[in-house]
Parts: sequence; structure tokens; C-alpha cells
Amino acid sequence: MGFREKVRSHDIAVAGRWLFYFVLIGLIAGCGAILFHYLCGLGMHYFLDLMAGYRPDAPAGEHLLLPHTKTDFNRWILLILPAAGGLVSGWLVYTFAPEAEGHGTDAAIDAYHHKGGFIRSRIPFIKTIASTITLTTGGSGGREGPIAQIGAGFGSFLATKFNLSERERRIMMAAGIGAGVGAIFRAPLAGALFAAEVLYRDPDFESEVIIPAGISSVVAYCTFCLVFGWGTLFDSPDFLFTNPLELGPYIVLSFVLVLTAILYIKVFYGVIGIFKKFSIPNHIKPAIGGLLTGIIGFFLPYTLAFGYGMAQQAIYNQVAIPVLIALALGKIFTTSFSIGSGGSGGVFGPSIVIGGAMGGAVGKIFHLFIPSIVTNPGSFVIVGMAGFFAAASNTPISTIIFISEMTNSYHLLLPSLLVCSICYLLSKKWTIFENQLKSRIDSPAHAGEVMMDVLQTLKIGDLQHLIKEVRCVNEDMPFSEFKKIFATTKQHYFPVINNSGDVSGIFSSNDVREVIFTMHIEQLVVMKDIMVTDLIHTTLLEDLNTVLLKLTQKNIDSLPVMDKNEAGSLIGLIDRRDIISYYNDHIKKIKA
Repeated sequence: MGFREKVRSHDIAVAGRWLFYFVLIGLIAGCGAILFHYLCGLGMHYFLDLMAGYRPDAPAGEHLLLPHTKTDFNRWILLILPAAGGLVSGWLVYTFAPEAEGHGTDAAIDAYHHKGGFIRSRIPFIKTIASTITLTTGGSGGREGPIAQIGAGFGSFLATKFNLSERERRIMMAAGIGAGVGAIFRAPLAGALFAAEVLYRDPDFESEVIIPAGISSVVAYCTFCLVFGWGTLFDSPDFLFTNPLELGPYIVLSFVLVLTAILYIKVFYGVIGIFKKFSIPNHIKPAIGGLLTGIIGFFLPYTLAFGYGMAQQAIYNQVAIPVLIALALGKIFTTSFSIGSGGSGGVFGPSIVIGGAMGGAVGKIFHLFIPSIVTNPGSFVIVGMAGFFAAASNTPISTIIFISEMTNSYHLLLPSLLVCSICYLLSKKWTIFENQLKSRIDSPAHAGEVMMDVLQTLKIGDLQHLIKEVRCVNEDMPFSEFKKIFATTKQHYFPVINNSGDVSGIFSSNDVREVIFTMHIEQLVVMKDIMVTDLIHTTLLEDLNTVLLKLTQKNIDSLPVMDKNEAGSLIGLIDRRDIISYYNDHIKKIKA
């Protein structure tokens, strides 16, 4: 077998091994989504239905696991049920895995940037059980956080077991996020893009994640749909965008969504801050949050649990304007109390309900006044879902695809793109994912890569103003004469020139110590005897990465800069400290 054939065979083997990993992650994430969906269905049946007689509607793409009970609706049970769920969930999380509190996607983002993609193997199991209890006893939250941690946790576990590098573990962890989210929301393409986009606030994708997450997401989606059937989470009429004048109301919707998203983020983290100040045991806090959730649910039951059924009704224009506004505002507070107090659940699910409700309210109001332009308020529900989460999460691209896949409404891509872009631009300062970093430059996961990339784009010629002109000494100069020069200068490195004026060597202040403190030889020594002839130098065209490598390998602080066009002609010395300072200033300019 020839060399090329061996290389090709090796590449195929490596690709096959990685394909196996990503397919395996997709299978586990898909099975995790199936298990979590079953647990949520059973919890809703035995807690909300059997105990409180509350039976929230489901979206068109979901069906009952068990038939409804005949229990009469009891608001008082509904009042205390979220508190009971919070108590159990809080004890479970803070006893076995405190990092499983809150919304799981943010914890996965933190693991990607700061923990080398490492997630403790127990986290997915604790997160699954705690989230099931929180959400099926009336707590408001989404399914994507727990399922993202299931996929991410298994990807991290697999990479650790096979002793893979931190970079490879981060990629496998992110592939798990995409697989879990893509399966539970039946949106495989969006799941892959979301895993790559959600890591940063700026419009920056983790490009090396997209293909692995795409493979895992497709496998997870197919696994999930083989059990629960194919199709989308929501059903929607065949909305069409045909009137450019409708963009005016959509722009108004953008501003409403931004204000609502800022309120959501402020309330959410305000509640987290308040609960952190409470000097009570952590496992009690979710129970208090559950009680506050139950109080809101006592008056507005439709703000509890998932709320997808209300969003489905809003798409078909079956919900009144006051109810839509109450749903949006109530959902903000029930989600904040349920998860911000330490409960377990996701924030994407509530976001699409809040955004859909506000979009529906705005659409119905415009339909009342300009029915010839806004003919279908339901289209505003779908665009509102996309715009709100784009504003809250800084993920405009994946969100557009998410909503299109979840509702099968691809004809609304144009207004969705407009609304999501405006929402993103107006709300860049805020995000529901506090562990998002600004860009790849700010991520510890890419610190070395970014530094090397930037250094390779800069040349010594860019630092010409920092090159120091220094005094040279002749190679035949007696050491006794050099001592007089040395006593009057702060220069540490001394280039040595020959009689032709060309640089023939260099020495440092450290090299002269032995001669200075040795009596009776300074008249015998000339500078040629002290200098180093193996001269390491640079030119104006050499990049800073190469220069720093030279400085580091020889452990020296300055390097001669030679004129490339004239052999032996010295321009000056460049200091290591000046190179690093210039790099830091350059990075600040890039960030600004």
C-alpha cells in the first residue's frame, strides 16, 4: 500500500470513529428525550390531573399518554402543588448535584467555556428527575434545559471515557446539546445551529460544532419520532406573507417584544438575586418559589406548567387579547419564581409561549384597526415566538429556523428575519443566558488559538515605532573600555559589529558578569571573546508569533531586527515586553 493510500485509509478510519461517537450521542439524547417526555406525561397525569383536576391543553403535535381522570378542578390544590414539587426538587438537587439548579442550557454553556466541556455524570439523571417534578407539579419552565444537559452530559462522559482532549470533549458536549434540543422540539436543523450559536452574544458561531451537532441532532430526532410520531410540535394554517405594508406592524411588534424580553430578563435575574440573599437552606428556596408560582396559578392557571396548548390556540386566533397579555406577563413571573428560586427547568419553552402571546395580542390589535393589512393575527403569534427568544437569548439565526421547524411555517421567514434582526440589535446588552461570552476571543476555550491567530497576522514592521536604536560595540574593543560605556547606560543587550560595520554577534549584561568580577583579565579580553556568534534575529516581515517563539525558546528578552535587503545591517532591538503590550492593545481595539 502506497503512502497516499495509507493516509486515505487513516482519514477514513478517523472519520468513521467520530461518526460512531456522534451517532451514539444522538441515540442516547433521543432515548433521553423519550424518557423525559414519558416522565413529563406521567407527572402531568398523576399530579396536575389526578390531584388538582387541572388539564392544560397540549399542542397539536403532542398526545395524551393516559386518559384524563374525572377529578374536579381544585384551585386550592393547585395553589400548594408547585410548592410541594419545589420542596422535593430542591432537596434532590441541593443534596446530590447543586450545579443542576436553574436552567440547564446556561450550565452547559459554562461547562463549554470554563470547564473543558466536563459535566459530572450524575448531573443528567438528577436534572431529569428534578425537572420532571418541578414542571409537572405546576412549575413554569421548558424541557430543553434538562434534555440539553442529558445530551451534553453523555457527550462529556463519552469523551472522558475515551481520554479525548478538552477540545474534543467540548465538541461532543455541544453535539449533545444540539441533539437533545433538536429531538424534544422536533427541530433537528435548529438544534444543531442553536448548539453552535448560543455560546456567544455576538453573531458568532462555533463552526466546529455545527456538523457534529447536525449528525447527532438528526439521529436524536429520528429516534424520538419513531416513538412519538413524525410531524411538528405546533400545527398552523398555511400563513402567507403577501403584503409589504404588513412589515409596519411587524416592526411595532419588534419593539414590544424587546421591551417584554428585557422585563423577562430583569425579573428572572432579579428573583435569582433576591433568593440568593435569603439566609435559609437552599433546598427550601424552590418551595417558596413554588408557592409564589401557585399564588399566580390560583388566579391564572394557564400560566403554569408548559403552556404550549395556549400558544397553539393563539395560532388559531382562539384566545382573547386580555388573556394573551395576562398569559405573557404571568408566565414571566411564574417562570422566574419556579426556576429563579433554584427549581429545575428550561427557559426556551416559556419564551416561545410569552413571545407567542405578545405577538398574538399585537396582531389582534392591529387586526381590529387595519384588517385589510393584518389579515391573520395568528401569523404574529409565530413571528412573536421567534422575535422574543431572539431578543432574550441573542440567537437570531437558530431561533428563526427553530420556529419555522416547530410550526411548519416557512412562508413567514421574511417577517421573522426582520423581527429577529431588529430584536437582536436592540437587546444585545441583555441575555437570559448569563454564561454567554461576547465572542470566541473572550472564550478561555479559544484563548491560545485566538492569540496565535492574531499574532500571525501582525508583523514586526507594524511595531517599527517600538524598535529601539541601540549602541553597538566593535568586536576589537577592549573590555576595559567597554566598562566605561556599561557604567553610563541602561542598555542590556549589545550588538557587536566588525570593521566593515556588519553585525557579527551579540552579548547581554549577564554575559559580562564573569569578566567584571575577575581581576587582571579585562585588559586581555576584547568584546569578540564575549559575544555570541550564533545570532538569532528577526526582520520587519516576520510575524509576531514566530518572534515570540524565538524569544521563548532561548529565554531572552530582546531580539535584533535586521534589514532583509542589506545583510548584516542592524535596524535595532525589539523587546518581548513591547510585543506583548502591542498585542494587548490590538485585542482591545478589536473588541471595541
